Amino acid sequence: MAKLYFYYSSMNAGKSTTLLQSDYNYRERNMHTLVYTAAIDDRFGVGKVSSRIGISRDALLFTKDSDLFSEINASCVQQAIDCILVDEAQFLTKEQVRQLSDVVDDLDIPVLCYGLRNDFQAELFEGSQYLLAWADKLVELKTICHCGRKANFVLRLDEHGEAIKDGAQIQIGGNERYLSVCRKHYKEKMRQA
Repeated sequence: MAKLYFYYSSMNAGKSTTLLQSDYNYRERNMHTLVYTAAIDDRFGVGKVSSRIGISRDALLFTKDSDLFSEINASCVQQAIDCILVDEAQFLTKEQVRQLSDVVDDLDIPVLCYGLRNDFQAELFEGSQYLLAWADKLVELKTICHCGRKANFVLRLDEHGEAIKDGAQIQIGGNERYLSVCRKHYKEKMRQA
């Protein structure tokens, strides 16, 4: 029975690495996957899921206007699909999360989503909010703060490495722009910002 999975964490916990390993496991068994990533995240090239450890794979792109159910259903007509993998799932819309749940329920294809839980202001992303609410299985991928505690918050940094309190929810960046920290250090840095 297919399920909707949400693998979530703060930055640098290995979400993309885990996705790429899952994709490899399916393909190694001659199974067919579709891999999606957000079109707005082009840090490693357009249409690529890339890991910090140096592995990558081409991916289909989704935007806020993509009809994922229709795209996946059309792909199934051409070839049986064994699994859908979605990177940067925090950028999904509520409607797209519903569409992915329809892929699971109506097409009986497992969907594995990987993304951030919350933004730099400790607010849920839209995609994450509905994945947390509707997924059949939630898996937290963990990383650590500089103090050794679990890092479950993300700081946005300015050009001087100082925490920023305000700004648009979405600003693409990596280690130069974001830092994963524990709740204690998140609150300390936000008080200073």
